[in-house]
Amino acid sequence: MKKNPFSKLSLGIMILAITGLIWGCGLENELEAKSMPENESTTMMIPANFSDLAQKVRDGVVNIRTVKTIKDGGPVFRHFFGNPFGQKNPFGDQDRSRDFFGPHHEEGPSRDFKKQSLGSGFIIDKTGHIVTNNHVIENADQIKVKLADEREFEAELVGRDPNTDLALIRIKDASDLVALKLGDSDALSVGNWVVAVGSPFGLEQTVTSGIVSAKGRALGSGPYDDFIQTDASINPGNSGGPLLNMNGEVVGINTAIIANGQGIGFAIPVNMAQGIVKQLQANGSVTRGWLGVGIQDLSPELVEYYGIKDKKGVLVAQVFEGDPADNAGIKANDLIVEVDGKSIRSSRELTKTIADIEVGKETTVTLLRDGKQKTLSVKIAKRGDSGPLAQRKSEDSEKLGIRIAEATPETAKRFGHSETEKGVLVVSVEPGSKAAEAGIRQGDLVKEVNRKPVTSVPELRSEVEKGKEVQLLVKRPNAGFVVIKIS
Repeated sequence: MKKNPFSKLSLGIMILAITGLIWGCGLENELEAKSMPENESTTMMIPANFSDLAQKVRDGVVNIRTVKTIKDGGPVFRHFFGNPFGQKNPFGDQDRSRDFFGPHHEEGPSRDFKKQSLGSGFIIDKTGHIVTNNHVIENADQIKVKLADEREFEAELVGRDPNTDLALIRIKDASDLVALKLGDSDALSVGNWVVAVGSPFGLEQTVTSGIVSAKGRALGSGPYDDFIQTDASINPGNSGGPLLNMNGEVVGINTAIIANGQGIGFAIPVNMAQGIVKQLQANGSVTRGWLGVGIQDLSPELVEYYGIKDKKGVLVAQVFEGDPADNAGIKANDLIVEVDGKSIRSSRELTKTIADIEVGKETTVTLLRDGKQKTLSVKIAKRGDSGPLAQRKSEDSEKLGIRIAEATPETAKRFGHSETEKGVLVVSVEPGSKAAEAGIRQGDLVKEVNRKPVTSVPELRSEVEKGKEVQLLVKRPNAGFVVIKIS
């Protein structure tokens, strides 16, 4: 048999080719690995599981049950808790509320009723202090706390802050308590994984997960809105429970949901809550700083008018006489750009920054006046949240989506009007409502409805109910009269 002289040569060439291919692929992979950022190659897109985290924090999460007495439960109770469909009950031929209260409950005498509610909370120290939401325990006659190990305790109210919907309660004589560690909510980024733990619908120790959907959300619930938005499932009963990062640290307090919304929940950032909780623990209440100015955010027109390059700052629309800003020399049309060296970019940010400053502290406020920068020293006063404005009961106008109250000298001044002004003040505007879409703003003073003067809440409500189209003549601070039409 004749040997092929090229067989050995061909085999050698093939071996070299394969070796080169393998070496080349290895080099290519090595180059790709070197070119890929280290954090990108090690990023954990989806946690393997949440079991260890859930087990780590479960003993620090509690279930809260409250009992509230609803006084004078006659017509008021029936209005809110009776059959909302009247005599036409879509769930049956019979009005079950009549069965429950008796056949003559509509004409019967006023009665008191006990209302039970559920919520969540978490332990912050081994002495039994528990953080929850104000709306969970507000006006409660009895507060009961159930731990993860099934032990139950009566809780006492230490303090609450309705403005941020935070409350602090305490259980006594409880041993072996596990306190949760507080994290840094400022370190959260949109897209970070978070876990919510609580008792939705009374289902204790429910764990849900999701990501941070947004930060700094304002829901129109108050001047201190600064919510973390998450798609971790939050439902009624989750209120007051912790929102945790992947280290098991509390980064938020689950607080709110949007009615009929899915995959949207909101939590109070723990960094904002810590200072409030400390005040509640020390004093049972919260004091906030007060500058004494009416402010507004910068519109594109104002940015152009003032020639502001970096578009930061808050415009001073009004200075209240005798308040800290007035005493320090701050004037209307000044542009506040910094407080104690911290940049200010929105009115909400300025309100929160001033509120967090200790009452009586000398604070530096940097502003622009006529294009020139000035730095003034201001002695912060106490904000009067418990004053006439907060104490005066406001009315709801569900048809328009606004909360209204009759103007008094105190409330008119607080919203930037003359103390002698008469009319109906818009205390707040519901986001997405007809009023909001039409352009009504908080602080507007309604003078006329459909060309008829109004000076009281009943007058306004009566005029609004008369027609399908409403024209409001409102007086707006620093803007004059504005006509707003709502269909």
